[in-house]
Amino acid sequence: MSKVTALALTGAFLLSTAPARAAEADRALLSTFCDAANIKGSTCKRAKGYPNAGKRACDVTLTADRHRGKFIASGSPLLVVNYESGCEAHTTDNGGTVVFEQTGGKYAFRSFQPGTQGSECITLPKDEQQDLLICITGHMGQGILESGVAQMVFKEDVSKHINLALDVVLIAEDSEGAYGSNVVTCKEPFKVFDVSKPSVGPRRNTVTVEATYADAETIKTACGKNFPMPKEAFGDLAPGDAYVPDGQEKRGKLMIDLATRKVVPQN
Repeated sequence: MSKVTALALTGAFLLSTAPARAAEADRALLSTFCDAANIKGSTCKRAKGYPNAGKRACDVTLTADRHRGKFIASGSPLLVVNYESGCEAHTTDNGGTVVFEQTGGKYAFRSFQPGTQGSECITLPKDEQQDLLICITGHMGQGILESGVAQMVFKEDVSKHINLALDVVLIAEDSEGAYGSNVVTCKEPFKVFDVSKPSVGPRRNTVTVEATYADAETIKTACGKNFPMPKEAFGDLAPGDAYVPDGQEKRGKLMIDLATRKVVPQN
């Protein structure tokens, strides 16, 4: 057998066993809050201790969106896994996050956090004792698509229950669904419409994101009625607001200082 053939067979074997290993890992996580008879694939059909479940049998399906890190300085490493549940509504994003703590080579269940989850998360060191988890958040309401950059803040109580909260450091607002165009308020010095793709910043405790935004010059032009009226625009704007037509926004990277919340465009 040639080396090329052997490598190809090894690769094929690893690919074929990867789903089985992932299923086994999910089953181990689910078993921390679910009876074996209620586990199927990545789903627990009746999660024990689900918040505000009452008499309902609340299902929990683990997604592939998960992150590890030492998010509490005095604690053990944590595993944070997004989940979906039929017990959650659109207002809680149809799911939430499960928090596990690594103890003795295994994971122990620490809490359900309905409605608290992010996407495109990254882990970065805060200092020598603690990591930070930074995520993109998003929610749609009345045609306004709100996204943001948030730090996941973890706190452990005396019962070892770990609570999770979102500390939003930057909010972006895309109003095309509400007005047919993005909109700025003329008193604002800076407006972000969309954020994505967070990455570790150039200095400690900074992150960068891809963004579309309006700087002071763009807002001045919009409020001076120097942009053409967008053909797609509809509805009535509030006094002191102005349209920024598609293509007139600035696009690029923004750097966010997590300590000061200062946002600086990167050339």
